[in-house]
Amino acid sequence: MERLLWIVGCVVIWALLVFLMYRGWKARAARQAARVGELPTVPADLGDPWIAQTTGLYVGSTLAPSWQDRVAVGDIGHRATGRISRWSRGVLLERDGASAIWIPDESIRAIRTERGLAGKVMTKDGLLVIRWELPTGTEIDTGFRGDDKTVYPEWVRDSDSYHTANASDSGEVEQNGEDA
Repeated sequence: MERLLWIVGCVVIWALLVFLMYRGWKARAARQAARVGELPTVPADLGDPWIAQTTGLYVGSTLAPSWQDRVAVGDIGHRATGRISRWSRGVLLERDGASAIWIPDESIRAIRTERGLAGKVMTKDGLLVIRWELPTGTEIDTGFRGDDKTVYPEWVRDSDSYHTANASDSGEVEQNGEDA
């Protein structure tokens, strides 16, 4: 009987912790709602393809410059397998089981590689990170871990001089509270 009470007690504590984490995630979403606002919708005409579609894992999006302040509004904070492609009018992130993310070209501030984002830490230059500005004026970092990392240089190089080509060379993009 004593063993059963311990098991029930542990299950109750576990359920309480899960409930508190869920409540914390919802509170974070409520706090971020005004800063994030509505995400841009995917246009009917994406323009000309610039970089072919690449498969991988959408890691998440964070409020810049923090690499751990994950956006909890809507489903943008949920990890998902997906595909990323570059078009003349922007970047399209199609996620399995979640809504697509459209990053308009005029919103892109930098395309770079990083070691970590949204709690996902990789080896050096393991993530492709796009810093972009939402319609509300808030800047976020969106991370993608490609299955084929050999395409990363093409993404970084494709970013023209208006968009910071490489954060480590320019010093313009802040990561983890420091100049990259």
